[in-house]
Amino acid sequence: MSFLEGFARTIDRMNESIGATVAWLALPMVLLQFLVVLLRYVFGYGHVAMQESIVYLHAAGFMLGAAAVLLRGGHVRVDIFYAARSMRGKAMTDLFGALFFLAPMAVLILDVSLPIAIQSWSILEGSKETSGIQAVFLLKSLPVAFAALILLQGLSMAARAALVLTGQLDTHLSPAARKEEAVQ
Repeated sequence: MSFLEGFARTIDRMNESIGATVAWLALPMVLLQFLVVLLRYVFGYGHVAMQESIVYLHAAGFMLGAAAVLLRGGHVRVDIFYAARSMRGKAMTDLFGALFFLAPMAVLILDVSLPIAIQSWSILEGSKETSGIQAVFLLKSLPVAFAALILLQGLSMAARAALVLTGQLDTHLSPAARKEEAVQ
C-alpha cells in the first residue's frame, strides 16, 4: 500500500467514524424540539438552554458530519457530466475539483473562522441569555472543525484520484462510497 492510499484510508476511516457518531445527534435534537414545543405551547413554559441546545446539536451534526457525506458521495454534483465519464475522467474531475474548488473554500473558511474561534475561546464566550448555554466558544469552533474535516476529505479524494490516474488504484471511489453504490 502506498503512502497516498494509506493517507486516504486513514482520513476516510476517521470521517466515517465521526459521521456515524454525529448521526446520532439527530435523535436527541428531534426529541428536544418536541419537548420544547410541548412545554411551550401546552404548558406555557420555555427554557432558553433547551432551545439553544437544539441549535448546538444541529450545528454539530451538520458541520461535523459534512465530511462523511462527502466521503459517501452525498453532496450535490452535476451528474450529467460526471456519470457518463470514464473512471479516469471521474478521477481527473475529482482531482481538479478537490484541489481548485474544495481546498480553497475550506482554507478560506479556516482563515475566517479560526480567529473568531480563538477569540471566543480566549474569553470562554457564553450565551447572551442568562439561562442560556455558556459554551458559545464550542459553537464557534464548529466551522473550524468543519473546514478541517472537509479539507482532509478533499485531500483524500485528491489522493485517491491521483492513484487512479497513475494506475495504482482500480477505482476512484472510497470504500464507503463503493459500499453505498453497491446498495443502490
